[in-house]
Amino acid sequence: MHDIAVLAGDGIGPEVVREGLKVLEAAADIHGFRYRTVAMPHGADHYLATGEAFPDTALREAHDFDAILLGAIGDPRVETGLLERAIIAGLRFGLDLYVNLRPVRLYDARFCPLKDRTPEDLDLIVVRENTEDAYAGIGGILKKGTPNEVAVQQMIYTRAGCERVIRYAYELCRKRGGKKRLTLVDKANAVRAHDIWTRTFAEVGLEYEDIQQDHAYVDAACMWMVKNPDWFDVIVTTNLFGDIITDLGAQLVGGMGIAASGNIHPGRVSMFEPIHGSAPKYAGKNSANPLATVCAVGMMLDHLGEEGAARSVEDAVRSLLTSGRIVTLSAGAIPTDRMGDMVVEALFKASGRRTSSAAGGKRKGAVAKSAGKGKSGSPNGSPGKRGGAGRARPRAARAPASPR
Repeated sequence: MHDIAVLAGDGIGPEVVREGLKVLEAAADIHGFRYRTVAMPHGADHYLATGEAFPDTALREAHDFDAILLGAIGDPRVETGLLERAIIAGLRFGLDLYVNLRPVRLYDARFCPLKDRTPEDLDLIVVRENTEDAYAGIGGILKKGTPNEVAVQQMIYTRAGCERVIRYAYELCRKRGGKKRLTLVDKANAVRAHDIWTRTFAEVGLEYEDIQQDHAYVDAACMWMVKNPDWFDVIVTTNLFGDIITDLGAQLVGGMGIAASGNIHPGRVSMFEPIHGSAPKYAGKNSANPLATVCAVGMMLDHLGEEGAARSVEDAVRSLLTSGRIVTLSAGAIPTDRMGDMVVEALFKASGRRTSSAAGGKRKGAVAKSAGKGKSGSPNGSPGKRGGAGRARPRAARAPASPR
């Protein structure tokens, strides 16, 4: 039984998460695994009603799950960055989710803005360090609003932090096979603190003689991702640079509507999300593209050990994108709920079944309306009560998954 927290969040978050859960239910029906979901209410509405962004009690509860599915966080009614720091950064740092895994995969050449590029040219994955750098929150503003205002934000890198994410990237590169090329992206020629990345990369690399070591400064890496994207296999980089280059990567394969990510601590509770924002202008219009969330569900299933289900979700997305039925990945082209239904239909078609086995065709496994233990739904009709407190049962650490 997989225990999954669902944090739909703000803007289009609830709509795209709804479709992600629809796909999760179908995958469970087809592949025979069991899961429970618990809703976490945190986001703008909760904050405005209670003054509570993401309390320590919520973080403690988050430790009890096997995975977290996040929709989107951010609302123009709330100070910029307040909710993002409290919820997204709170979970990343509080759960020590030190790997941010972002696939950059082109499914159909029609969605690539680069001329004459094919899916074979764009199949890479970025391993972004997720708990250090400028995002550590060390800094501030002095004399704000005056002519003498000073703003400081420190970049923090530790040997332990660099080594563990670099080692993860080497393992992932080995698992993927193919080119077996790992590229370190930094800016050590100008930001001398990045020398810790350069040295750690080389030292850990002595243990991976089968992996080709490559290096690029971040400005050059951006250039080469556009000019020769087929060069890259796996990229490992800092928190800040990973945030930037993965948005570039998303645009090369169709846009934010297809870009998913995993915030991972191997063997422990991890969080999966689309990398797009909350897009308030599209909220409630049933027009947002949910495929990034669907792909995040696939990554989550892989993390949970449901590799067959993960492959089937990705195959369903691929089949839709190569079928010609989807002509753009932009919002508004296909209603959000219809896009989710199309993925579910593709899943059942590939399985040789036409419909869900749920009695009467009624979907089960709806997310509970409030967070907390004992408030859960299940697609398998099992009791929702969760027993025990503290950390969830330990999960065996697996080699880093390649979400192919």
